[in-house]
Amino acid sequence: MPALAIITLIASGRLGTLAASFVGLLVALVVTLSSAPHEFLAAHAAVSLLRGIWIGWNVLPYILGGLLFWQMAIRPGNAAMPVDGGPGDPRARRRLLFSACFLIGPFAESATGFGIGIIGTIVLIRRLDLPPVYLICFALLSQTMILWGGMGSSSIIAAALARADPTTLAVNASLFLVVFNILWLPLYWRMADKVGIAADPRECASEAAWLGLCLVSVVAATAVLGPETAMLASYGPIIVLRYLVDERPDRRTLARSVQRMMPFVVLIGWLVATRLFAPLTHVLEQAIRIAPFAGLPAWSPLFHAGTWLIVGAVLTGLLRGDAAIFGAEIRSAWKTGRLAIVTVMTFAMMAELLTGSGVAEGLATGMASALGAWAVVLTPQLSAIFGALANSGNAANGLFMSSQVNLAISTGLNVKAVVALQQAAAQSLNMISPVRMSIVCGMAGTPGREREAYRTMFPFGIATVVVTLIGSLLIALKII
Repeated sequence: MPALAIITLIASGRLGTLAASFVGLLVALVVTLSSAPHEFLAAHAAVSLLRGIWIGWNVLPYILGGLLFWQMAIRPGNAAMPVDGGPGDPRARRRLLFSACFLIGPFAESATGFGIGIIGTIVLIRRLDLPPVYLICFALLSQTMILWGGMGSSSIIAAALARADPTTLAVNASLFLVVFNILWLPLYWRMADKVGIAADPRECASEAAWLGLCLVSVVAATAVLGPETAMLASYGPIIVLRYLVDERPDRRTLARSVQRMMPFVVLIGWLVATRLFAPLTHVLEQAIRIAPFAGLPAWSPLFHAGTWLIVGAVLTGLLRGDAAIFGAEIRSAWKTGRLAIVTVMTFAMMAELLTGSGVAEGLATGMASALGAWAVVLTPQLSAIFGALANSGNAANGLFMSSQVNLAISTGLNVKAVVALQQAAAQSLNMISPVRMSIVCGMAGTPGREREAYRTMFPFGIATVVVTLIGSLLIALKII
């Protein structure tokens, strides 16, 4: 009932994601207090709600810190990402398009989340004079690496809901993202050909090699550093390398670019150091450590990447003499991220209610009884659809992750594989979410083009559904 209530309200257009999530939370509260398979009183419900708020609190610094740092590092002084000048020949146009869609856009999304990568992509590719519908579609490709969006906050939330290790979950889920990207790249080539930014086989092979380098690098960085800083640490150097190869800047231009990007260099270097040097990691984790709930992540503010994003934003503003705009930028960050923060907390509270009351376990047992291991094939597809409607993988995980874990346990399936599939599926169609599509149409100055954009992006959605379906079948058959 909570899932049906939310899906119906969002799909009907009567309520937005946030309002629908409150309705779903209220329905979940009524259901758990009246129909739980074991004793679940108001006091138990209160504890579950507090657990959900705690999960959301751990994510809040990523959201606000990422947005604030991005604003302070990029906006003041007309700073820009490292791509200079206008493309003067077909090869330069093609390379700018690829860098914007597959490198700079995802990098921006990893630091901030919430579609901010779309802004960076549009700014860069607008000068290519693309047809409006293709400007929209290429901008949406900045969301291809959404698993690491918002400092990997979705993986941290999913791991908390699944009672799993965030790094293990992110590495396992990234294998699905690798397959997604392998299928998406030829579709990107086809779109680029249609708008006259074609490339010969050699250039296509070069793009495949760059994308392969990115995927290998980010998965390896995730395994070593965890999902928070993996994308920043891996894509930052790759973007610099690509810039040097494509632009071949003179010494003066290079110095100017280094100065613009120095906040990112320093912040990424520090975050990597806090994850790689064990003594430093131990000190930062243990100096202040708050863990009020068993089975949920502890909060160590000195180790939390969100804390250092805020510190980086403040230092960047002070060193650039932009302290006067702190107030405006903080308000802007809150305005952009507040709905996401509240929504994350609402869905986390709902998930904890369903888990603590035994409803999630009971639902999984019922599905297993009715469908056996094949129940695992159905839920990821529902998660993908709901994630797209809600414009949030966190929402889909909040509703379905606990049931998926219990389903895997009750049917003897590979729990890690089921959790990874759920996480990948929950985010798989976010790239073409109605909410995101509407936002990008507005950013591109082309409102009303959503239907055309959906037709163009349809193959991307089909490829994604096929991968999640095949993954579900392999898990159900116990091949993986």
